[in-house]
Amino acid sequence: MACENNERLLRAYFDGELDLVRSLEFEEHLKTCPQCSDELRGQQTLRDSMRAANLYERAPDSLRARVRATLPAEARPQSISTTRKPVIESLVIAAAILIAVFLGVKVIPDIVSQKQNLVAEEIVASHIRSLQPGHLMDVESTDQHTVKPWFDGKLDFAPPVVDLATQGFPLVGGRLDYIGRRNVAALVYQRQKHFINVFIWPEEKNDAKAPEIQTIQGYNLVSWSHNGMNYDAVSDLNSTELRQFADLLSR
Repeated sequence: MACENNERLLRAYFDGELDLVRSLEFEEHLKTCPQCSDELRGQQTLRDSMRAANLYERAPDSLRARVRATLPAEARPQSISTTRKPVIESLVIAAAILIAVFLGVKVIPDIVSQKQNLVAEEIVASHIRSLQPGHLMDVESTDQHTVKPWFDGKLDFAPPVVDLATQGFPLVGGRLDYIGRRNVAALVYQRQKHFINVFIWPEEKNDAKAPEIQTIQGYNLVSWSHNGMNYDAVSDLNSTELRQFADLLSR
């Protein structure tokens, strides 16, 4: 069981209900509390197992009949003649298709947009967390031939690693991170005293996307895709220089 003082926080953290500050505070607590860490891993394992298993089963006809028998007469399903039933079923299916098409057009873009916003906020939170002492890099090097091999065996893809020192954006290291429920590569670049985190992971569809910039909690974030990879560069660097960096990296 989680420690008594943090049991409720653990459940809220697991469900994604904590704000950014509380999440960062609780993640610091996890580093020093084996009880909460074990409990969180157990809940994550259980959730993954339940998602992987097919736990739904249609109720047998006998049970369905008993349930109907307990309902008041006015609440019971009315019988339909065998001649009208196929017609009604066809109308119901046609209506369901029309509703699905309408909802698909109206709702799916909103769902995609919400998912992208959540990922963007998660990326900014990871950037803020990395700026805490000792969190920025797992491998510290300005040599791309040192940083790139470090990721071998740690990820299920090979992140492209380039050095932009001659353009004013030197590579300084890299680390593993976790975005959108998967492990990603995080490359660290520097512009004077500003650090730039570049998060990289495979995209689901191999469609190149031009860089798009937004500002979240005072940090600039540029997102794009290229050669089957998603890229997200985040920094407190001004938007003009960060877009310049993204243009250089996307080439």
